[in-house]
Amino acid sequence: MTERWNLADIWERIAESIPDAPALSQGANERNWAEFDRRSDGVAAALLAGGTVEQDKVAQYLYNCNEYTETLFACFKAGLAPVNTNYRYTSDELVYLWDNSDTVAVVFHGTFAAQIESIRSRLPRVRTYLCVDDATGPCPSWATPYETAAQSGAPRCRTPWGRSGEHILLLYTGGTTGMPKGVMWQQQDLIASLDAANRKRLPPEVDLAAVSGRLGGPGPRNLPAAPLMHGTGQFNAISNLMVGGSVHTLVGRHFDVVELLDTVHTKRINSMSIVGDAFAKPILRALDAEPSRWDISSLRVIVSSGVMWSAETKAGLLRHNDRLILVDSLGSSEAIGMASNTTTSGSVGKTATFQLGENTRVITDDGRDVVPGSGERGRVAMRGFTPVGYYKDPEKSASTFVVVDGVRYSMPGDWAEVDADGTVRLLGRGSQCINTGGEKVYPEEVEEVLKLHASVSDAAVVGVPDERFGEAITALVEPRPGASVDEATLVAHVKAHLAAYKAPKRVLAIQSVGRAANGKLDYKALKATALERLESGTH
Repeated sequence: MTERWNLADIWERIAESIPDAPALSQGANERNWAEFDRRSDGVAAALLAGGTVEQDKVAQYLYNCNEYTETLFACFKAGLAPVNTNYRYTSDELVYLWDNSDTVAVVFHGTFAAQIESIRSRLPRVRTYLCVDDATGPCPSWATPYETAAQSGAPRCRTPWGRSGEHILLLYTGGTTGMPKGVMWQQQDLIASLDAANRKRLPPEVDLAAVSGRLGGPGPRNLPAAPLMHGTGQFNAISNLMVGGSVHTLVGRHFDVVELLDTVHTKRINSMSIVGDAFAKPILRALDAEPSRWDISSLRVIVSSGVMWSAETKAGLLRHNDRLILVDSLGSSEAIGMASNTTTSGSVGKTATFQLGENTRVITDDGRDVVPGSGERGRVAMRGFTPVGYYKDPEKSASTFVVVDGVRYSMPGDWAEVDADGTVRLLGRGSQCINTGGEKVYPEEVEEVLKLHASVSDAAVVGVPDERFGEAITALVEPRPGASVDEATLVAHVKAHLAAYKAPKRVLAIQSVGRAANGKLDYKALKATALERLESGTH
């Protein structure tokens, strides 16, 4: 028995309590809790057979699938540390990630076999490869078929080192500002953080009877629309499984709003995780175009995290299901649930405004709390259940996990102002802040206003070098189908909503701003595009 909570103990108790309840599904491929538990034991045995020892790292080079969650469970059972892997990475990026994380085993979809083959010689630490068959080719000779492991009938996984609440999950952040960093979440802290939103919480000390005691049968059905390789999708899935729920992933490997709504309709999905308007706007457009095609009445909660989610889009979704609870969560890989904005049919919310959680403050650079209504800006800081730091990066850890007034806070870099009523207005990450004529402008603030215009589908804002202002605000705008970009109109539109100095000096039309699967933008690449367009005169 562990002294502190561990996800393997929780999930095994759930499997014993509701073995026939649904746990995982992807299309027609379904697993109940007993199968989820048994198959994960098989995967754990295969990883251990490769010589892994306590807290060795296991990379998941996978699209969303049942096997992703099974591999998480297997790692927790065996006391190993899972490592998320961005399936868009190039060969050099993969080598960096797996070398930096000290990865010794990789679970991968067959479609990535050739990519791995080209870099295997550069990965001397990796001893075990498990290949998930996705009908793209045979399992390579240097790998073990995942299904062979999963269906091996291995007994309950037991290791000499046992399980611990201090065992970690490694969540690597995106690399748009420097190389990716591995955020180390101890399971006991992750569990406590995710469980905080539940009405009936687990006690601080391990009591497995409390796990089964809060099950009233099969739990809620969750659809992670965001990739499981990112925190938004992965943490929501883990949280749902902690209450005996089920996780339903899409078959398609690119966001398909029709498949998503078909899944909500046929699987009777109760909750869904998305990443802001990049997901919500296409969903709303589909529902508006065919309002009677899908029954979404089972859907009660949509949670968004990672990028801003506009009030207008939320209001549109509520027209199609007035029982929805729409949660805009301010969080990151380094801090879960710093603040939130909950919208229902009976409430009116504003874009990028939040209510701080009880463990959250907005702190100025000199360590003071931002005074409400003062116009001061500070970083959002959260205490309580937070990561222990970044893997093998004490310098970065020290700058993000900061002691203020004798208390340790996680400060990932989100800047905000506090209105007179205590509402927090999110500005964005300081790393993308534009300094124009001595004024600081946060791209997300301008982007959200641009996206309110009827001609704009999406927008990105960058600062380009300017002799007069230091940096000039430049907008790259993705127009709606059939619409055109009128620079003067959009500049005037921004000035009608924000201070004039925040309005773009130039507006460039672009086919796509190129949001990643997690809804985020590559500002470095977008800035290069803007400079090239402006210098060549093709604007």
